[in-house]
Amino acid sequence: MTATRVIVAPLAFVDDEWIADAAIVISGDSIAWAGPRAQLPADHSSAPVEIRERRAIVPGGVNGHGHTFQALVRGFGDDLRFPDWMGKIVHPTAAGLDSEGLRIGAEFDFVEMVRMGITTAVEFFYLHDRGNDNARIIFDAARAVGIRAVLARCMFDADPGPVRYQESLAQYEANFRELATEVADDPMLHVHPAPHSVLGASAEMLQLGNALAREFNAPLHTHVADSAGEVAVSRANWGQSPVARLADVGVLDEYMLAVHTVNVDDDDLRLLAESGASVVHNPSTNAFLGGGIMPLARMRELGIPVALGTDAGGANSRQSLFEEMRMAALLAKATQRDATVITATDALRLGTSAGGRALRMPVGKIAAGYAADLVTLDLGTPSLHPTRTATQNIIYSMQPEAIERVEIGGRSVVVDGEVTTIEVPRVLAEVDALTSGWAPVSGTHPADTMTR
Repeated sequence: MTATRVIVAPLAFVDDEWIADAAIVISGDSIAWAGPRAQLPADHSSAPVEIRERRAIVPGGVNGHGHTFQALVRGFGDDLRFPDWMGKIVHPTAAGLDSEGLRIGAEFDFVEMVRMGITTAVEFFYLHDRGNDNARIIFDAARAVGIRAVLARCMFDADPGPVRYQESLAQYEANFRELATEVADDPMLHVHPAPHSVLGASAEMLQLGNALAREFNAPLHTHVADSAGEVAVSRANWGQSPVARLADVGVLDEYMLAVHTVNVDDDDLRLLAESGASVVHNPSTNAFLGGGIMPLARMRELGIPVALGTDAGGANSRQSLFEEMRMAALLAKATQRDATVITATDALRLGTSAGGRALRMPVGKIAAGYAADLVTLDLGTPSLHPTRTATQNIIYSMQPEAIERVEIGGRSVVVDGEVTTIEVPRVLAEVDALTSGWAPVSGTHPADTMTR
């Protein structure tokens, strides 16, 4: 018999709206009911009740884009231009990282994510030199930490290109189906098709990805217009922007999940809006790497669905969707010179329910039928005061110390601000041991005493 319990809190974000004196009924790994405590159905009245005084409960964050191994290069290539960052940091690291390094990077990244209230994470993964064995390492790390993981299995057949990324159409399809079958019955692990970009995937590869997305009812994750260089090469090759190229090969539709979409013009936005595609906004990474600012306000005006992503730890340096909510809101206000274009509540939805819709998964919302992924915030912390305005402060002023408990599928993975599922000191020691001999290519590093 599935265990049922009731959580009561003075403030909760239920079904995309703030309510006071809330009750949330958890049955197994799912939410059975949520709403005002006074309206708690009689059939749940005998369930054990946990009262969380001076606490607010929000849905777990849905991270729409990331690359876990890149967390290992945090600080090694800061303040570089994007081509240099890719050429001097990402590609060499990807080429040399072994299985143990992949495990360490994934555990490290997932630990930070859950500590920051992320409960579902997309891993855009492209190291396929051992078939699915490397992907299985990512899934093992997700299991160890307890996070819900979506492996966006990258599709890459451009030549020349990184050898570890490449697969033929036949190889990709066989490996995708094998991995999807392995995790088909696991609600915590998912596999989605993910063409790297219009530059990294041929028209045939893009079309295969679209076919798989339709068959598996999954989004088609694709990097789109993340740099001016990508747009320039796309126009040189095909006389089209990346967005127009996707439309031309027949894959710009409601299954497309376009990641970044920073360097887009009015024609691109029109195509995105008419197609029914969704986008993943990665505001901190795009700013950090000097890529630009996605036109969030204009996309919202056009009805383009937008979710949020942290992207890689080495391209952002903070794995927090609360940070991305704040950053997305502030950048939109600044670029539009209008503080009303997005509210704190809008931003919270971008990092939670919008992500669930983009991934076509029942996550990111406190409502019946959704996964019991909850983040409990301590209203007693300074950054959430005055508590009268906590619903605003959660987006604009909250510090990590306020994140007290994180539950994924009804299971607590963070308690009293500490990750409980994995030995965090061991993970951090392994990160330092692995990277102690790596040479930063930027910044000032006068001492290495912390790694001795």
